[in-house]
Amino acid sequence: MGLDVFGVGEHHRPDFVASAPAVILAMAAARTRRIRLTSAVTVLSSDDPVRVFQNFATLDLLSNGRAEIMAGRGSFIESFPLFGYNLRDYDALFSEKLGLLLALRASERVTWSGQHRPALEDQPVYPRPLQDPLPVWVAVGGTPESVVRAAALGLPMALAIIGGLPERFTPLVDLYREAARRAGHDPARLPLSINSHGFLADDSRQAADDYFPSFSIVMNKIGRERGWAPITRAQFEASRTLRGADFVGHPDEIIEKILFQHGLFGHQRLLLQLGVGTVAHPKMLRAIELLGTRVAPVVRQEIARRTAGA
Repeated sequence: MGLDVFGVGEHHRPDFVASAPAVILAMAAARTRRIRLTSAVTVLSSDDPVRVFQNFATLDLLSNGRAEIMAGRGSFIESFPLFGYNLRDYDALFSEKLGLLLALRASERVTWSGQHRPALEDQPVYPRPLQDPLPVWVAVGGTPESVVRAAALGLPMALAIIGGLPERFTPLVDLYREAARRAGHDPARLPLSINSHGFLADDSRQAADDYFPSFSIVMNKIGRERGWAPITRAQFEASRTLRGADFVGHPDEIIEKILFQHGLFGHQRLLLQLGVGTVAHPKMLRAIELLGTRVAPVVRQEIARRTAGA
């Protein structure tokens, strides 16, 4: 359909299938030629950075230079007890392991020591990726500390907006660019992604009716785990208006919303989770088709026009 990027997140729950994104993306690499392949997200805090690097370097070679790592701390916690980590070390684990991941991509031989993994002493790590450097994004959920970390390291940032008014995230984007500037990085060279939920259909009401049942089941299940109130249809309808977080509707509505948010953030990528929960497969394929053939060309053309005008 001409889309730019496809991502698979890492989860360790019965309601998500992908506990090993690199394996699924390797299958995608064998069946595609141009689309970029990213994790969305690799839960780096509970993984081994050496294996993460090796897996995605291998994916990069298999895909002829199309792999990316989107590293995050994860919005779910199942991986921590599964792999023997303590949630009290939530932030320290991510910070330390991100540092090691960046050291691994920077040099073929690595000397490193930390608190949560055995040290490496002039250790060679293979294979090396085709891309140099292998792209690493930092996924953040809205905490200023995470934003500043990504900026200070000069890494692209993926900002998750899955609820509320998107414009309330503009201070975080401003903080990201200012912190990058202070750290000596050119903000104009640091891509920004907005990651949100969405679904498309030929008719706006049909898109909402196809999407909401599974969306409400999944979000209310998560809500019960976390103490959130159940989501109502009225709240969902508000979320898919122009100033809401969800991209659910007719292609023209999605175009308008993407361009509205681009005016807020000036971002380079929009990554949509198309469908939350189970949506009938033909309807999912149609949503992908509409995004790729009806929405993306118009958005690309309009943003190119705005950029040329600036």
